[in-house]
Amino acid sequence: MRELVVLGTASQAPTRYRNHNGYLLRWDDEGILFDPGEGTQRQLLLAGVSPWSFGRICITHLHGDHCLGLPGVVQRLSLDRVTHPVEVLYPSSGQVYIDRLLHAAVFDEHVDVRQRPVAGSGIVDPGPPFALVAKRLDHVPDTLGWRLEEPGGRTMMHDRLEAAGIVGPAVGELQRAGIVDVGGRRVRVEEMSVERPGQVVAFIMDTRLCDAAFELAERADLVVCEATFASAEADLARQYHHLTAAQAGRIAAEAGARRLVISHFSQRYPDETILLDEARSEFDDVIAAHDLLHVPVPSRLGPDLEPGRVS
Repeated sequence: MRELVVLGTASQAPTRYRNHNGYLLRWDDEGILFDPGEGTQRQLLLAGVSPWSFGRICITHLHGDHCLGLPGVVQRLSLDRVTHPVEVLYPSSGQVYIDRLLHAAVFDEHVDVRQRPVAGSGIVDPGPPFALVAKRLDHVPDTLGWRLEEPGGRTMMHDRLEAAGIVGPAVGELQRAGIVDVGGRRVRVEEMSVERPGQVVAFIMDTRLCDAAFELAERADLVVCEATFASAEADLARQYHHLTAAQAGRIAAEAGARRLVISHFSQRYPDETILLDEARSEFDDVIAAHDLLHVPVPSRLGPDLEPGRVS
């Protein structure tokens, strides 16, 4: 199972229908919780997701709508005596705020929380099962965007295998060793397969338009991106270091992404339709997030398929 579970979609202030930010990426047997805003613990329950189903918490920056849920989440993990360690990754310049959040109230500590301050752009964890990459975005305070990169592989072509007489255990040997002898001929795995790109997910919050946003979204299968303002408020977006919905669509289009989820909506838009329409003017496959939405990561591309965008 690879899917995004949206826990909250509001920006600075929650509304009657939008909780503060919160996003859970479920990736096979792993989970990453992004930007746990206020109320995240309860939203996990409402979304039907185990509150201990993740081993990492990635925080883009230390504004309250992106981190005030951290104390409740950690204390719940401790209450349930979760046995696996939980890493908390965040901009290193926010260390003082992380220290305060992790000890915001009295509780019995029964969970292994491992702090991972990140100083800037680069590979934070090479994996497996995926590499976790951080890039510095254009916002105040220091803000990181996140990117998960699954290693590429190869897809075996059954028609080629059959024609070459490679069957049964020989197929496994070819995959493991990269070469196999069949009927007096040496066959290489490259002849019997095609490259299979790994899946990529990008998470872009709170930033002005910048190179790093495009780099994070480059050929990503799923891009989760802030769309705080409509184009009519572009000056406000620039002033407060945010994106418009059209800019979010532009990022996805120019980066060759496959699916875009917009979120982090200003309370001035009780209906996000205007934001969805503006993003779709730049890019085809756009979803306007709403609280408790489940969004599947698109299936892997086949050898003859390419990401689509507005023509």
